[in-house]
Order: sequence, then structure tokens, then C-alpha cells
Amino acid sequence: MAETVDTAGFRNGLHIKIDGAVWRIISFQHHKPGKGGAVMRTKLRNIETGSTVDKTFRAGEKFERIRTEQRTATFLYHDGTDYVFMDPETFDQMTLTEKVVDDAATFLTDNMSVQMFIVDGEPAGVELPTTVELKVAETQPAVRGDTVGNVQKPATLENGAVIQVPAFVTEGDTLKVDTREGGRYVSRV
Repeated sequence: MAETVDTAGFRNGLHIKIDGAVWRIISFQHHKPGKGGAVMRTKLRNIETGSTVDKTFRAGEKFERIRTEQRTATFLYHDGTDYVFMDPETFDQMTLTEKVVDDAATFLTDNMSVQMFIVDGEPAGVELPTTVELKVAETQPAVRGDTVGNVQKPATLENGAVIQVPAFVTEGDTLKVDTREGGRYVSRV
């Protein structure tokens, strides 16, 4: 008998089976509308196709839970089409496609330690550390008078990602960036 999990057991990174396909929960939110029963709004990624969908489930709905192994891996390099990781214990190298790495590719840096999801012996995704430190490669200088309040400006980081930063950030600064939801400025280092 397969192990099941209901919507109350949802958490980010959990793998479940829906209509014969394996999906990873990217995010979820419990919602109680004014009328009717509670629902769980989720964002799911199909581990085979890489497609992302938003689905809503009734509270208490049950799904088959897919056992997922998490291993620490070190990012080595990107060869143009694939991403190469190494198991730090066995030194085995694993090659993942862009489809599997997906959004995590934006913040991968050489020798970064990540968590790799393994489903049925095959890599099924990568989870980055919550924050990473990156240098600002390019940004506009602060405009006099814009330093009061919460004025934001775009900054291009060393990896090519563009995020919004406070006006006082200058080129060459090292920033702590939250890797969830496309990257968000946390602080200067």
C-alpha cells in the first residue's frame, strides 16, 4: 500500500503523484473563503516535463506520497546545455538538464553546495541555499534626494540576474540575496 499525504501535510519540496504523474510542491497556501470549505492553493512542477501549474485542492484531499531522497551536491559547471554536479562523498558526477535545474540556474555559482532531490534513483530537482552572496556588476548611481525612504533601483549581479536594490547600493558591493521567488535583496555584506 502506497503512503498517502493529505493537504495538511503539504510542504515545499514534497513530491506527490497526481493522475499518474509525479509533481513537486513549489509553494502552497491555505485559504478559507467566506463560503464553503477551506482549500489549499498550490504551485506544482512536473518533474518529467518541467512544466509549472497552479492547482487548488479541497482541504483534506489525499494523494500518494512519493519517497524522495535528498543529497548534498556541489555545483561544478554549466557546459552550455547541461549542469554538472558532484557528490562530495563519492565524487560521482551527475549531469542535469536545464529543464530539471529550472529557476535554480539563476543563482548557481561555482562550488555552491545545494540539495538535490532524487526520485527513483534519478535527479529530479535542485534546492538552493536560502541566501547567496553575489557582487553587484552594474547599477546606476544614487540620485541626490532619493536616499530618503524606500527608493529601489535595478542592479545586475555578477551572475547576470537583475534584482531591485536600495538606492545606496553601488557597483562592487557584495549583497546577500534571497534565492526564493526570483531573488530579493536582503542586505549588504
